[in-house]
Amino acid sequence: MKARDFTLLIFTLFCFQTILPGQTFYGQVTDMKNQPIAGAVVCWAGSSIGARTDENGEYGIPLPQDTTAKPCQLALIYQDLRDTFYIDDFSSYWTLQASATLVLEEVTIRDANTGAFISILQPVKVEIINRSELRKAPCCDLAGCFETQSTVQPTTTNILTNARELRILGLSGVYNQVLADGLPTIQGLTYTYGTGTIPGSMLENIWVVKGANSVLQGYEGMVGQITIFPREGGTAEPLTADVLINSFGEKHLNAAIATDKKRWTNYLALNTSQPGGRWDRDKDSFLDLPLITRYVVHDKWRFRKENENGLSAMIGARYVHENRIGGQRDFNPETDKGTTNAYGQTVRFYQPEVYTKTGYRFDANRKISLLASLVGQEQSSWFGLTQYNGWQRHAYANLQYELFWGKNKQHELKTGGSFRHFILNEQIGFSQADTLLRTFAGAYRREENIPGVFAENTFHFKDERWVWISGLRADRHHTFGWYATPRTMLRFNPTADLDLRLSAGSGWRTVNLFPENIALLAGSRDIVFAEALQPERAWNAGVNATRRFTVGKARLTATADFYHTRFQNQFFPDYDSSPSKAVIANFTGKSVSNGLQMELSAAWNRRVELRAAYNFLDVFRYQNGSKYLLPFNPRHKALAVATYRSSGERWQFDANLHWYGKQRLPNTEANPENLRRPDFSKSYAVASVQVRRALHRIELFAGCENLFGFRQSRPILGWEQPFSQWFDPSFAWGPTRGREFYMGSNFKLDKKK
Repeated sequence: MKARDFTLLIFTLFCFQTILPGQTFYGQVTDMKNQPIAGAVVCWAGSSIGARTDENGEYGIPLPQDTTAKPCQLALIYQDLRDTFYIDDFSSYWTLQASATLVLEEVTIRDANTGAFISILQPVKVEIINRSELRKAPCCDLAGCFETQSTVQPTTTNILTNARELRILGLSGVYNQVLADGLPTIQGLTYTYGTGTIPGSMLENIWVVKGANSVLQGYEGMVGQITIFPREGGTAEPLTADVLINSFGEKHLNAAIATDKKRWTNYLALNTSQPGGRWDRDKDSFLDLPLITRYVVHDKWRFRKENENGLSAMIGARYVHENRIGGQRDFNPETDKGTTNAYGQTVRFYQPEVYTKTGYRFDANRKISLLASLVGQEQSSWFGLTQYNGWQRHAYANLQYELFWGKNKQHELKTGGSFRHFILNEQIGFSQADTLLRTFAGAYRREENIPGVFAENTFHFKDERWVWISGLRADRHHTFGWYATPRTMLRFNPTADLDLRLSAGSGWRTVNLFPENIALLAGSRDIVFAEALQPERAWNAGVNATRRFTVGKARLTATADFYHTRFQNQFFPDYDSSPSKAVIANFTGKSVSNGLQMELSAAWNRRVELRAAYNFLDVFRYQNGSKYLLPFNPRHKALAVATYRSSGERWQFDANLHWYGKQRLPNTEANPENLRRPDFSKSYAVASVQVRRALHRIELFAGCENLFGFRQSRPILGWEQPFSQWFDPSFAWGPTRGREFYMGSNFKLDKKK
């Protein structure tokens, strides 16, 4: 099917149905195991006002006629179950947990969620990836959690140490924020390997937003935001243990203990990754995958729920110790670092962090919250004959006040102030064996103190079909001065099953040169600083349409969106001007990203799920009057995902197929003839399959990634002479490790009824 025909099909599916009612009270219905209950009826006692929960257990019911009489009684009806709840706060999102009666034990309640879905409650388009979706792939780290998604593209930035970033709209991962429980923790040194230190087993949900989003979390997030929600003691099973081993010999072990007391909950998780063998399938003397040893400890406490009056708190701590070794197969890190005996890259770092979200709710309409975090990292590393050591401290605090105001409390105002303190010390040197005469050795220090103020108002129009968010923040960088960040988002529901959204806004960020561009250290290029780097700035605007409908017994969701990003100032190393240099400069010319995504998903009960998506990315800049596509970016990308579950869900089969179009490669015309590369890569496809078998307390799974075995042969430029000026390992545009088999198990001890 041509892209034009597919576009027409998607938009033809958007038609009109019933008009939504007045102002609405939102929430979710779950059973005692916190599994959503679909098809339950909620209604206000003594009235005919009611609603039915959707496939995600979520409901939206019009407010009672008299909202002054509190608490109001909300009745829940599901098959033979009858339950009531007292509601004293119409502004919060309420989760109603059905009581564990004998009636509940006689019925079977199953989670009707598809693994990934678009929230119907959020004013902005939020793609939610839940634990059901995370079970469809190994998800050894955060990057692996997007194997069945089309919005986020995990991209390798250094194949020798497997450094990865998460791209949105075809742009570097530095342009989107990665938040943990609403707090920015991946910044500076933690950016290079941060996505690898978060195992998917410890996550409850992942929220993905494209384009302009809330100003509450900061001035960054220029093209999107990824928020991860680690599991908590109140929802996780008391004991879980996961084991995975792949055909390369890598081992991943996870274990967690969850405690749920009357007011306190705790979730303690441990993770370790152990290295595999020394594989070199294409006989270029370099390892196909690095040797990674990692230990992670994560502990998360919660005191009371946020929607309760009075004090509530969430406190977390995490510690990461990691060692990575890549390079030639015969490289010995104990004896060969900084020598020409063999080429190798070693990275060792320690990362402690603590964070909290503490709040006090005065009543249903007023609340004050403090979000704060402190993240540190110490790193020592060698990249061939280049030594790189770094030390970082990142402190963040956000104090905000929330108020529902106006007639019928249609406005939700959040305002407050934030402060960011950031120190990064870097030391770069070359060993005595280096003969390339590179010039960028020395000490680099960055210190930032950035106070800011913000305000954001969410306005729910009377008939609830329109929701408008407008936000503005002002931040003062101690060197570059004041920056204003305006953003606005609008949602319109012409029918109950159709969402139309618009968003627009700006963002800015400062550059952390070496952690965010690790390829500068991995190769043999000299770095030329043409000028001092200024903050990057960009505007983003987007439109989205989402339509939900049924065909027979199938539930379908069709969505299409388009986002345009234009930079006012942008930085990217210039690899094209010279094969032996990377030029560092600001770019104030025309630099644009246009991203179109279309997706169609279908589900039949919980037995069958299908999803197909297409992405078109036009990421380019104009230089000297000519249009240049940015390298390593496929203009066309397609995805197909399928899931089948047997009756009783004892067996589950998953498959996905990614197709990537051609990508422009850096210019190598000035290289010797044997070291030149074509202007564009090949198009290729990567398929993965997995089978899962559920027993009493354990699930066994096995699968294969890159089923067709496609890999880019000998991706390292100049691998024959790794200490020469032509050595460059940054030419990877496709898979380099080939077919990978894996097997493992998930053990869980269910909560007592």
